[in-house]
Amino acid sequence: MNTKYASIMRLIAASALVLLTGCAGMTAQEKGTAAGAVIGGVAGNVLCGGLLCTGAGAAVGGVIGHEVTKHK
Repeated sequence: MNTKYASIMRLIAASALVLLTGCAGMTAQEKGTAAGAVIGGVAGNVLCGGLLCTGAGAAVGGVIGHEVTKHK
């Protein structure tokens, strides 16, 4: 397996572990924001691999996750 993809898979696994264990006291909207940020960060890293892309992806993903889980 390519070392870049192995690193990404480890990041995804660690992020999932943190999300599953550290979110017990969070609201649904907070969980959605966190999950969106993690997914967006991974997607940004995969698309162009730089720190700027990872941060931008995390920011966009966090906003999307926040809005999707907003109470109506």
